[in-house]
Amino acid sequence: MNHTQSPFSSTDDDAGTIATAQQSAGSGNSTSMEPTLGGSRHWRDVFWLGIFLLHLILVGLALGVFGLNRFRKKDRLNIDQYTNRFLENQAGLTEDYWPLYAIAGAISTVIGWTWLLLLGSRSNQMMKVSVHLLTTYLAVLSVFCFWGKLFFWGVAFAIGSGLQFLYIMSVIDRLPFTMLVLQRAVKMVWKLPEVMRVACAFMLVMLIWLGLWSFGAAGVVASSIGDSGRWWLLVVFSVSLFWTGAVLCNTVHVIVSGMVFLVLIHGGREAASMPRNPLLQSLRYAVTTSFGSICYGSLFTAAIRTLRWEIRGFRSKIGNNECLLCCVDFLFHLVETLVRFFNKYAYVQIAVYGKSFNHSARDAWELFQSTGVEALIAYDCSGAVLLMGTVLGGLITGTCAVILTRIKHSDREMMMGSTAILMGMVLVGLAMVVVESAVTSIYICYAEDPLLIHRWDPEFFNQMSETLHQRLQHRSARVREGSSQNRLPDHMLETITV
Repeated sequence: MNHTQSPFSSTDDDAGTIATAQQSAGSGNSTSMEPTLGGSRHWRDVFWLGIFLLHLILVGLALGVFGLNRFRKKDRLNIDQYTNRFLENQAGLTEDYWPLYAIAGAISTVIGWTWLLLLGSRSNQMMKVSVHLLTTYLAVLSVFCFWGKLFFWGVAFAIGSGLQFLYIMSVIDRLPFTMLVLQRAVKMVWKLPEVMRVACAFMLVMLIWLGLWSFGAAGVVASSIGDSGRWWLLVVFSVSLFWTGAVLCNTVHVIVSGMVFLVLIHGGREAASMPRNPLLQSLRYAVTTSFGSICYGSLFTAAIRTLRWEIRGFRSKIGNNECLLCCVDFLFHLVETLVRFFNKYAYVQIAVYGKSFNHSARDAWELFQSTGVEALIAYDCSGAVLLMGTVLGGLITGTCAVILTRIKHSDREMMMGSTAILMGMVLVGLAMVVVESAVTSIYICYAEDPLLIHRWDPEFFNQMSETLHQRLQHRSARVREGSSQNRLPDHMLETITV
């Protein structure tokens, strides 16, 4: 990639500099971006690949042990002799809870694919449902938890509803552009049916792993260990599931973004210059040489990205409270430093060029900053909107699990509900990541060579360019305003001179 463009800084204070930044975004060409598909690649981040595989083996063994210990016979493996001092509950059986997890998995799978199918025909309406329904749903769950005397969960859902409402209020002016980007990403994805099949295949792989995971989790829920011990075990297994789900989602991300990138570069999937079997080549690299980079990035990217969204939204609505603004700015710059090395746009670079994760993340962020496209990315909330749909799908799955568990095992409904929420989010996220992959590829291509987007969709290109111009002007105006406020009055300058 060519990163020799003159960097654009938000301290620029005239429209001429803005125009220069936009011209630098278009100085690239598709020949300088030729991907390395078909060539040999080196294995990247092998250490994290080993850590992830070792983690899968250890967690898989632990899940099998806990599930078998309560399967059709209590304490089949005589584990209770090692936990006698923790025994507090009457033990159950694994099969008392395992079918409930199976139902939760089926519900979340249906939700994920229904969401994706409706995005193809009713994208604008579905995005609005994701944004507004989540706040209401969290508030309703909070009320029911307080009614059922589950005060901890009532407070948690109430806080979540409040934060969701504040976030929506802080970014409501950005939603029209966000909806535009998502509509174009869905349009791109629906013209590539093979990437939909990839998402379906990885969802099947996730369901197979969830079969083992839910078997072990059901054994933990059925065990006679006290509540605190069971919760700790479920937290450990949930962290493992989160990492595993993130790895599978980001593997799909790499495959799909590589395919979308190729389509945009070559001018369509039917172009004569398209390499043979591009999807199979992307799949081969994603599960071999680049899999270590995916495992590494999956540990940190989601948490850092979510924190960045919240801080950005809160920062834009602070006003003139200088003390609070100073504290938030400190956190903002700290997170921005982390984003430089952990961002979702790295997966496009991994797919196309086969770099390590940190190298890919740094190159992507430097590309965005040198061309000014970072201002457009900061304005876009498509990732947050897709996350809202994922969380909503998880909450619906968890609610169904709680209702089913309450019929026979009311004392363990929250354990089942909370773990079912995570299962639902993972499965729905595998459907949503297809759209997010297209969004990231569109931004990378626009930063590398905007003419690629113009060739694909001229109207969308014009809207992106206009929004970018407005955001760069807005940044320059804010910098000028801050400089004028920080400037000392003339009489003070004279006193200092004397």
